[in-house]
Amino acid sequence: MTVARTRNQQPRDLRPDADQPDPHDLPHIEHPARRLLAYVFHYYPWQLIVVAVSIVIASVASTVASIFMQRVVDEVITPGLSTGLDAVMPTLVRIITAMGVVYALGVLTNFLYSRIMAVVTQGSLKHMRDDMFDRMQSLPIKYFDTHAHGAIMSTYTNDTDAVRQLIGQSVPTLIQSALTLAAMLAMMLYYSLWLTILVLVVAAIMVGATRNLGGNSSRYMVAQQQSLATEEGFVEEIMGGQKVVQVFNHEEAAKADFDALNRQLFADSEKANQYGNILGPVMGNLGNLLYVLIAMVGGLLIQLQVTNIGFAGMGTITVGIIVSYLTMVRQLSQTINQASQQVALIAMGLAGAGRVFALIDEQPEQDGGYVGLVDAVETADGGVQPADHKTDVWAWRHPHQADGTVTYTRLRGEIVMKHVDFSYDGVKEVLHDVSLWAEPGQKIAFVGATGAGKTTITNLINRFYDIDDGKIRYDGININKIAKADLRRSLGVVLQDVRLFTGTVMDNIRYGRLDATDEECIEAAKLANADGFIRRLPHGYQTVISGDSSSLSQGQAQLLSIARAAVADPPVMILDEATSSIDTRTEALVQAGMDNLMRGRTVFVIAHRLSTVRNSDAIMVLDHGRIIERGSHEQLIEQRGTYYQLYTGAFELE
Repeated sequence: MTVARTRNQQPRDLRPDADQPDPHDLPHIEHPARRLLAYVFHYYPWQLIVVAVSIVIASVASTVASIFMQRVVDEVITPGLSTGLDAVMPTLVRIITAMGVVYALGVLTNFLYSRIMAVVTQGSLKHMRDDMFDRMQSLPIKYFDTHAHGAIMSTYTNDTDAVRQLIGQSVPTLIQSALTLAAMLAMMLYYSLWLTILVLVVAAIMVGATRNLGGNSSRYMVAQQQSLATEEGFVEEIMGGQKVVQVFNHEEAAKADFDALNRQLFADSEKANQYGNILGPVMGNLGNLLYVLIAMVGGLLIQLQVTNIGFAGMGTITVGIIVSYLTMVRQLSQTINQASQQVALIAMGLAGAGRVFALIDEQPEQDGGYVGLVDAVETADGGVQPADHKTDVWAWRHPHQADGTVTYTRLRGEIVMKHVDFSYDGVKEVLHDVSLWAEPGQKIAFVGATGAGKTTITNLINRFYDIDDGKIRYDGININKIAKADLRRSLGVVLQDVRLFTGTVMDNIRYGRLDATDEECIEAAKLANADGFIRRLPHGYQTVISGDSSSLSQGQAQLLSIARAAVADPPVMILDEATSSIDTRTEALVQAGMDNLMRGRTVFVIAHRLSTVRNSDAIMVLDHGRIIERGSHEQLIEQRGTYYQLYTGAFELE
């Protein structure tokens, strides 16, 4: 069932400073990092354990290289200068063999956790997209009426991509960097207390630079994501309304609006990249400075040791230790630099995860209904009883909570509204004290200016929104007691804004009832007088059409929409400007099919063309959310009121 934006609702303001809902302003998610870890661990527990062990081994393996450098210098090169290479060759072979084993283990674990993380990352994103789409299908229409569609799409694309970067690269890199730093600092402390203190001082400066520059980069990275979502929402809506933009020569205004959004995105991106690009050179130069300081201080300590001048904590300093230290300093600065580059990406990924989880946690459409719809057969006494096969009779299955009994009532299509009040926002009342009744098989028409409340009434019958006050009864049952899926299954809707889907013509007709046979779909198309133009298409019913209906005329798309409603064969039909997009000649062809479609059904018709509602059993004239006149066409003409003035052209519908 396709749903259009309600006419009573004002269009969203697309200006950059407009105060409008955005999925990036969703409720704040507490501890997104903890939530994300629990989410991934739920689906991939043993894989994460293997990854954690592999990262530990890989970190240790990358650090042990410095130890081998110290041993090569102190146990092979230095002794070899005096004893010759043959004397130290066994030692060199043992060290090289051990290095080979350690490096091979490091390469193996790196390969292992990289392969596993690819599966974990893409698998987690699949589950996220599944959960988001499942939740989106359960959200109320109000959510889509108040959120830019392009911005929602940004959650599926930009935010999930930020999460992919977070899971697949940033977090493993940060963990490995932290373990590597811990291992190197422990080794440095073992070799020399004073050199380690010097390293810690410079490392503290590097961490401070990371917090300052990286924090600013993170803040603007998150802002960049939000600006990108807003811009994508704007572009999506402009693309959908490009014909309107060009018809009203609104191109320059649209450019100005887009330029404002693009300037904001540019400003956020520029600042994010400025801080991010500065961070790398700053960290690199601080690492070079530390490298020079260690070389100078290390040389001084060796000189003091040679001259037998020592002090507390100095320990034994060898050339091998200094070489090893310089190697570790270079690796330490590279590790800190590498970790600092992930800070902004982690912030952006956590922000994206927060928005993803906010969509998953969005409150689904509430449905307290317990009365269901079943196939039924008539009994000898004129009643109905449930059937275990498809029939042409539908019945309401009504379990009574008081005594536990279940009764079955034939679906007749009687709809009654009593003193209904409704507002979309809880402030401005759209309908006031609306009462009407539709007997089974009657055709009820709504007439009135745009914004009078016509479409709102049909939205309430579908329970796209719940009323503020009053009652709506369907075959004597309060519709709040009817399960929404069953309620909507009994209602066929043909809207002015046709929405087809990419697929064959047959698939689009079958969308009304997925178990319909090809013969039933063709019969429905004949009923809507769509069979003729369909057979003239290149491949007939198997012709593939696009979701935007660009390969069909507007009238042809509307005919398919009518055929889709016909194949659903519901007892109640809602026709919301169903023929407004069809030319006069096509309308004449459709009207006969529509009459066949409406025969024996309760029908609600919304129309601006008053000629299409003349044969209605009752016509409701609405004005500012109130029914001001009601009666048949002849009765309303005799009253010479608003309807008479509209029909004779004294007034025009706005």
